[in-house]
Order: sequence, then structure tokens, then C-alpha cells
Amino acid sequence: MSDRGESGDEGGAAAGAGVRAKRRHRGRPGGSPSGANRGAQPTQARLLAVRVMDRVQRVRAYADLSLHHYLIQSALSAADRALATELVYGTLRWRGRIDYLLNQVLDTPITKLEPPVASALRVGAYQLLFTDRIPASAAVDESVRCVRALGLERATGLVNAVLRRLSTEHADIPLPRLEDDPKGHLVNALSFPEWIAERWLEQYGPEEAAALARASNDPPPFTIRANTTRVTREELLVELTERFPDAAPCRYARDGISLGRRGDASRDPAFLAGRFSVQDEAAQLVVDLLDPKPGDLVLDACAAPGGKTSAIAERLRGKGAVLALDRHPRRLGLVARTTRRLGLGNVHTLERDAGQSLEGLPRDWLPADAATRQPEDGPILFDRVLVDAPCTGLGTLRRNPDARWRLAPESPPELARHQLSILQQSAATLKPGGCVVYSTCTLLPEENEQVVETFLASRPAFRLVPPSELPEPVRTALAPMLSEEGFLRCFPHVHDTDGFFAARMERTR
Repeated sequence: MSDRGESGDEGGAAAGAGVRAKRRHRGRPGGSPSGANRGAQPTQARLLAVRVMDRVQRVRAYADLSLHHYLIQSALSAADRALATELVYGTLRWRGRIDYLLNQVLDTPITKLEPPVASALRVGAYQLLFTDRIPASAAVDESVRCVRALGLERATGLVNAVLRRLSTEHADIPLPRLEDDPKGHLVNALSFPEWIAERWLEQYGPEEAAALARASNDPPPFTIRANTTRVTREELLVELTERFPDAAPCRYARDGISLGRRGDASRDPAFLAGRFSVQDEAAQLVVDLLDPKPGDLVLDACAAPGGKTSAIAERLRGKGAVLALDRHPRRLGLVARTTRRLGLGNVHTLERDAGQSLEGLPRDWLPADAATRQPEDGPILFDRVLVDAPCTGLGTLRRNPDARWRLAPESPPELARHQLSILQQSAATLKPGGCVVYSTCTLLPEENEQVVETFLASRPAFRLVPPSELPEPVRTALAPMLSEEGFLRCFPHVHDTDGFFAARMERTR
């Protein structure tokens, strides 16, 4: 981001001069904050949102972690927590369009402003442009109060003038049309960085790229997975319908339930009792493709935070075991916490970087029946391996809108090298006749198909499993997402899931 590191009185003064020049040019009153409101404090929800936005902008912090950090330290009501969350995610989701419109009423680009001032302008603009329940006067006044509360009295006139002008003029500012300027439309109307817009236009063409971008800006459905070791999906659906009237079975995932697009399932009594997990439908389909069976020994090479690990363990029905690896000990702790809540005792965690050799894995966790099936000398061999590789996450922008601004064009090829290494090392632990599933939550071929193709070219003992050879229930359930070659591809604009890719490969010898 070009605005990182821009700060100080000089930047604020320059930006103020730019607005004054624009005001003289247009001949419209900008005004400055009234003395009567000078001592008023902003609502804490808005100030919290500006602080989170500023942190995301300054240090490329993860929005969800920063928001959680501030929320747990606050005493906000449920309504104010919801407002702060909407302001953060909404502003990040639409930052591209917001910046485009703000730049029409600024002579100095918003990326040249002090980061806290830019953040206050963006949060204020989101309220003006995308909410119908917040009066324009309140959005402007609260934004002025926020910059004052941040110790930036010198910027109050700027914020007041820019947002007042935006509130009256934004409807007359044309956005680039898809028909005339496809890239400009994706960047400035649909709020995507230029490099992502270019990639999607190249891959999908203008119409489908725009449909994907629009879907990636929509709020996602809240989907959960029934813990079938404790409850059936049908039983859970009956219980949850009382609290989530829009609850319905997922279209593709056999244990999934969609709760609609509002609510907080993580506070529900059934969640706390371990009867379900929160998990997107596409993520559930990855475990469907792996198709673990009772008695299997399964390696989850990149396990944290544990959603797929626990789904695998549930399928084992207490027979067999899962070894969950992750190189981050704190994140590995999330796996253990998840499995404890769900009452799953057949999951074992181990701190290990799956991009490095996995020789010498400990054997003391092996169930007795599995240990007898292992060679006395040599490495542990698994029946199934899941490589849910770290990726750019461009398929999850509905849930993580900040990712689009944090990533750079060089991110995909850098990640692809790491993904290939993890796949190679993990697949080496697979026994002949076993299967490995490689998956990501991104949409870029260099992280998906190209990784699989490079792996298969270097490992003649492995082959891609075509749809015709998948178990019948798996083949039927996943048919709408499977290509002729056997690649599973899910899209927000087609399947109303996160964007996911997966491929199942078999070791033949």
C-alpha cells in the first residue's frame, strides 16, 4: 500500500490545502466543525472501527484478529459490537470504491493522508455510501469526533469538508462501467486491487470476473457442520430452527446446515455443547473428497485451526486416528481446543513444518491396531493425507475482505513454491494404495492446478483420480463441482460457497 508510513503534520497540512483548493474551484461551502461539538466524544463503536482500520492500513494487520483484540477490551453492547464489526468489514470490502469516490472530492490522493485520517474518512464514507439507517449528518459529525479523539484536531476541518461534499455529490460521480472499462469497473466500482482485477479478467472474461467480484463482496451464509458422533444433521436442524428460522440443509455437504446470513452460531448452546462446528460448505466438501473411513490412519499436514481435522475425526467414528501437524504452536492449540469441545479423542497434535522432511515422526500416539500394521523399521505410513495448504485465500474474500489489500502480485508464486514442498513431503508418508487430497481456498491456477501438475510430473508413483473412480456417494455429491480431470472447484458466484480447489491423488506403488 502506497500510503504506509505517511504521517505527521506536514502530510495533514498538505491534504488540507488540497481540499481548500478543491473548495475554491467548486465554490461550495465546506465548513469546519462547530465549536458547540468540539468537546463531544465519538461513539466507541466508530472509534474502535477507525482504530482497527488504521492498524490494518499501517502494519497490514489481520482485520479479524485486530477487531477481536479491541472488542475483548471494550465494554460495548451487542448492538455496538455488531456496528463496529459492520463498519470494519464493510469499509474493507468497499475500500476501492470508497477511495475512488473520495479522490473525486480531494485534490490530494487519500493515500497521501495521515493513515488515521484516511481511516476516519473511509469509515465515514462507508456510512454515507452503504448504510441507509445512519443519517449523513451523524456519519460526518462522528468522523470528525473520531479524528479529534485520536489527537488530530488539525484534521477535523478536512474530514468535515470532505465528507460533507461526498454526501451531496457522490450520486453524481459516475463509476466505470463494465462494458466500457472492465478493469476500471472491477477496481473502482467493485473494489478490487488492480492486479487481482487483471488476473480475473484474464482467467474468466469480463462478465464472469464481475460476477465473481460481486459475489465476493456479498455477506456469506453462516454454515455449520453437524458433529455426527453426537447428533444427526436432521436432529440438529430441528433444534436450530427454533433459534435460526432460516436454517436449512446445505445443498452439497452431507453434514452441513446453512443458518442464513445473520446471527452468531459460535455463541449458540449447541455449539458450546459440541454438537456442531462452524465451517463453510466448500471446506466440508474437501473432507468429502478425502472420504476417510473408520480405522484409517490420517495425516492432516496443515491442521490449524482444526475444522477439517475434526471433520476427519468424526468420520473415523472412534476407530483409527488423525495426526494433526502445524508449525505454529499457538495455532496448534486451537486444534486441541476444537477437538476437546467436540469430544473427539482420536486426534493427536504435533508441532512440525510439513514443508520439511517428515521422517522420524513419533510412534507413541499410534492406536494398537494401527501400530501392528506399520513396518517395524521405517517411517509411519498413512492411509490418507490431507494437505490443506496455506494460500492467498482469494476464495474467502467474503469473510476476509482485508486479504485483497494485504496481498501483493508476487504472493501467489511465492506461496506456490511452499505449497509444492508441503505436498511433496506429506505425500511421501502415504502408503501404496492410499490417497492424498491437496486443497486451497484460492482461485489462482499457479496455486492450484499448476501445483498438482508439477507434483505429478515429478512423482510417477502418483496419479490424479478421475471422477469416474471416486466412491459413488462422493462422485454424486460433488458432481457439480468436479471437472473432467477430477479437479474440484467451488465458486462464490456459482455455488454460494467460498472459493475452493481440491484434487485427490492416489499412490499406485
